[in-house]
Amino acid sequence: MRIFDRKPALRWMAPAALVLVIGGTGGLVATTATADPQLPTRTAAELLVALQKANVDAMSGKVVQTSDLGIPDLPGVGGRHKADFTSLISGTHSMGVWYSGPDKARIALYGAEQGTLDEADIFRNGSDVWTWSYKDKTATHRTLPNRPTDKSAEKQPSDLPKTPEEAADQALKAIDPTTTVSTDKNVQVAGRDAYELVLEPKTKDSLVTQVRIAIDGEKLVPLRVEVFAGDVKAFETGFTSVDFARPDDAQFRFVPPAGTKVTEVPPDTDEKRGSAASKHAEKKTAADRPAGAEQPKVVGSGWSTIVVTKVPAGDAESATGQLGQVLNALPKVSGDWGSGRLLSGTAFSAVLTDDGRLAVGSVKPELLYKALAK
Repeated sequence: MRIFDRKPALRWMAPAALVLVIGGTGGLVATTATADPQLPTRTAAELLVALQKANVDAMSGKVVQTSDLGIPDLPGVGGRHKADFTSLISGTHSMGVWYSGPDKARIALYGAEQGTLDEADIFRNGSDVWTWSYKDKTATHRTLPNRPTDKSAEKQPSDLPKTPEEAADQALKAIDPTTTVSTDKNVQVAGRDAYELVLEPKTKDSLVTQVRIAIDGEKLVPLRVEVFAGDVKAFETGFTSVDFARPDDAQFRFVPPAGTKVTEVPPDTDEKRGSAASKHAEKKTAADRPAGAEQPKVVGSGWSTIVVTKVPAGDAESATGQLGQVLNALPKVSGDWGSGRLLSGTAFSAVLTDDGRLAVGSVKPELLYKALAK
């Protein structure tokens, strides 16, 4: 099950470090805890195999996501009650999820701001994809191309997972010796018995100290994912109710309500963009990159991975104008690596230097300074 291959991109200053941590945890030093008698005993290794092989072709449910990353409010981003997918960066949000095979999916984000109900939806029904905002009375429609596109070129590194399945998938993509994987006592999630898989970094350099994945005892799919930074639960996404029966087809059909402003995306726009991005990724070399362009530099590995990149000039100017007040409120830091502003969260740290470099990782600021100095 893959709810959505595309996710709305967050702003450039979104906590990419959390995704790096969830997606690059690595590790398989498996131990076993005594399983609850309600479920058959499974080792951590067996659960990993089962989780990655599990396949559910239909389901629906309610999901609650909470992000406590310790970041300040960013203009136009985040918020506890907004029905806007960029708001998932902070606060607590409720969502509805429906899935019926690879070409029928829907996710609805619910909000209530100042007593006004709100909702934002993404519908996939065959080749038709709709996005809709109830509050803004706007909708966008696009038709997917028949041939497969390069999804890897579309994925944004700053996207936070929106469902337990997405979060667990990112957590298990890279398995290397940097992680201890174990099981804990069984739990109940959305009224269902579940195993609990625990991922812990071996390194002490990571701000993230534990990732816990609750796995349905029958379907062997993730029901909840929790990310801890010490005693703080920095991120959680989990079902509060779930049904594995096939949803009615009506859930995936969208007809714009009267008064909705509809934007049609030409059928070949996404295809051309995907093709161009794929060719760009394959053919781009140091020789033909624009002057001054730099490839991101990766320092470290696993849980303590740090990415240092140059913020494109246009993006930097736009971001500075929009986030100037926030940046000015952040503490000024300096060293032999230069100077800039520090954003220190519960599960990540980020430094934006005065010369336009961005260093981010799930580590303490001191390690970012060392990476910038290299």
